[in-house]
Amino acid sequence: MPSLLPPRAAVLTVSALLLSTVLAGCGDDAQGEDVTRQELSWKACPAPDEAQGGGASPSPLPDDGEWQCATMKAPLDWGDPKGDTIGLELIRVRTTGAENERIGSLIFNFGGPGGSGVASLPAFAEGYEKLRTRYDLVSFDPRGVGRSDPVICENDQQLDAYFQQDGTPDDAAERTRLLDSTTEFNDACEQNSGKILPHVRTTDAARDLDLMRQVLGDGKLHYFGISYGTELGGVYAHLFPQRVGRAVFDAVVDPTQNAEQSSLGQAKGFQLALDNFAEDCVSKTEECPIGDSAQDVKDRIARLLDDLDRKPIEGIFPRQLTQTAATSGILQALYSKDLWEFLTDGLEEAYDGNGSTLMFLSDTMNGRSENGEYDNSVAAFTAISCADVEPRYDAAYVERRLPEFRAASPLFGDSLAWGMIGCTDWAVAGAAEHPDVSAPGAAPILVVGNTGDPATPYEGARAMVNALGKGVGVELTYRGQGHGAYDSKNKCVQGAVNGYLLDGKVPPAGTVCT
Repeated sequence: MPSLLPPRAAVLTVSALLLSTVLAGCGDDAQGEDVTRQELSWKACPAPDEAQGGGASPSPLPDDGEWQCATMKAPLDWGDPKGDTIGLELIRVRTTGAENERIGSLIFNFGGPGGSGVASLPAFAEGYEKLRTRYDLVSFDPRGVGRSDPVICENDQQLDAYFQQDGTPDDAAERTRLLDSTTEFNDACEQNSGKILPHVRTTDAARDLDLMRQVLGDGKLHYFGISYGTELGGVYAHLFPQRVGRAVFDAVVDPTQNAEQSSLGQAKGFQLALDNFAEDCVSKTEECPIGDSAQDVKDRIARLLDDLDRKPIEGIFPRQLTQTAATSGILQALYSKDLWEFLTDGLEEAYDGNGSTLMFLSDTMNGRSENGEYDNSVAAFTAISCADVEPRYDAAYVERRLPEFRAASPLFGDSLAWGMIGCTDWAVAGAAEHPDVSAPGAAPILVVGNTGDPATPYEGARAMVNALGKGVGVELTYRGQGHGAYDSKNKCVQGAVNGYLLDGKVPPAGTVCT
């Protein structure tokens, strides 16, 4: 499934919260004619650039479905819709169905914030082939992401050092280094991307979505949002309730929580995932190679992280595996049950002094390719998160909150608590404590929660349903593991989602899939 990971678990809060108010002067009819009437020029997609993660051009799908890319112009400032514009990169593959069966475009946002939809959709499109029978599949790089006027902060060498430092300080000197490093990173973002930083809020992206809907020729927005994409979808529904078509929210972020509450919830969620991982390992017929009992598995991981705090081990040359990198690698693997065996191997190797697998997992989380280049997900995540979230937390506040975070997760509590300082010195003021997603009058939105989701805990689905309002949110529960439900390939989940998106059949509220 798509990687929906935070770029830096030790320094940044994992979930972004959204702006809840409409930008002043941006009424429904405020968009300039020059952008609403534009025609997109679709062409063969180029290879992803460094900001998108690099790699080869997307390969045709098994039925020879060709990928097409285009650039859509949007106002840089939605408060001045006839002013400067930016280019937003789109990707699509056309429907396999007959024209008279085509519903329209189904637009995906895979999460982050900061993930490139142009890079993600081709990687996972085979899992959505059923949906392609009636939709063109479309995704995009949101403003500030990938090829869409990317936020740029530090260079590759600086980022290597940034991710190697101690993200969970134990004394005053380590705390000072962490705070200084965070300030330097944030200052670099302002120096290199100051023009766009005030214009990457989620309300801006929601207005881009509505422009996209118009330019693609759809009367309603048909939408599939995953993780942060559920917040973006919720804000869209709040701003444009009458324009919501068939929409699905999967791996649902709780829209009622502020940044601290979200981080604390994730500490509990990842601890639950670790508990489940440990239980799974020792329950297998073959001997678990990393512990004799579930508690032993967790105790050995804790000792490893303590040892790495004192003395890192060999990672991927020339870098060493630090405590922070190992923690990030473990978090990465807990996002999907498919990675649990990989995590077991990585831990077993690390106990023997080889940290390469855990460092590979950490690099994946942080957007680092094997050639040492970083995509811009770190910068974009920071920029969007800090523009959205109003609270700012200093070191003294974090230290007061550490006991509660450690109680929620002895292993991850410190990392997620210290992550709250990421926006403290940000150049742009945060917009709101949490988003307003109330959407009275909107069409039904299918909200899918996974009971074992570590990153967007299950309770967020019910909170989203309640916040959307009566008659809008329809809750579906998946009793499974990992981040998200549809990509688990559970037939019950996929049947319900496909039934709504393809045929308009809303499943009964409270449906449970196992």
